Amino acid sequence: MKLNQLSDNPGATKDRKRVGRGTGSGYGKNAGGGHKGQKSRSGVAIKGFEGGQMPLHRRLPKRGFNNIFRKDYVPLNIGRLQAAIDAKKIDASSAIDTDALIASGLITKARDGIRLLGSGELTAKVNITVAGASKTAVAAVEKAGGSVTVTESK
Repeated sequence: MKLNQLSDNPGATKDRKRVGRGTGSGYGKNAGGGHKGQKSRSGVAIKGFEGGQMPLHRRLPKRGFNNIFRKDYVPLNIGRLQAAIDAKKIDASSAIDTDALIASGLITKARDGIRLLGSGELTAKVNITVAGASKTAVAAVEKAGGSVTVTESK
């Protein structure tokens, strides 16, 4: 085989849409923009606009409260922790903390800390340090012979 004999698979490449190149092309005259009006022009962004009617997001009453100081914890179930131990992604004999969990790929970002939750089963004895833990998660870890250390989050 020579370099001049190489070609893409059929259907692998597609020609770009050449608009405004005559009526015979199928995209001539208005170039797919329709007839006149605001939406046929460039730079149109009318997301919530309802033609002069009061938009839905302004008709509905405001509800609730957004706490800007709320902590954003990353949830981690003990079932996922056990699966990672079984897959040898994380070493149960050494202390498990945020850095170990990120290195194993169980979590990607720690955000304001990790909260251990009790869904699933844990059979391995682990010593884990987290920012928060549910009562069921602590009970499950202690039942397996391990310990949970809850630290103050940042």
